[in-house]
Amino acid sequence: MTTDQTYASGTESEDQRLARNVNELLQELRVAQAGVQFLFGFLLAVTFTAQYEHASGYQRVVHLVAVLFATVSVALLAAPAAWHRVLFRKGQRARIVEVANVLVVAGMVFLAVAMTATVLLLTDVVIGGWGAVVIGGVTAVLFGTLWFVMPAWIRSDES
Repeated sequence: MTTDQTYASGTESEDQRLARNVNELLQELRVAQAGVQFLFGFLLAVTFTAQYEHASGYQRVVHLVAVLFATVSVALLAAPAAWHRVLFRKGQRARIVEVANVLVVAGMVFLAVAMTATVLLLTDVVIGGWGAVVIGGVTAVLFGTLWFVMPAWIRSDES
């Protein structure tokens, strides 16, 4: 029996369910935040390398896109923890879970774009040309499919 089934059967109160939802959300965010913060640090460090001086205009634009999308992703993925802390013990768990879900999904979209741009940048440096574009495109499709299309498909099957 899943925990949501436990709630439906009446053995978990609404408050217990919301507390569990917040805890599950914060656990999920720990994984995503670590990855995006590592990526963000890497992207920032790139600008301080000698090779960056030789980057093409295209590579600099792709790098900037990756940095900006990673920045927004960090903000969106960290927001639920901030909301939880600011609204702690204010009876706002339901609102935190509701808003946090939107913020996390948006954060994952921005992270997927940042990761795709990073892969595009790296493959452009290594192999260049259409090969880099193809690998970047495959990366975008991979993230889109695994993170958004498949869950949406499963969700629609359950409706």
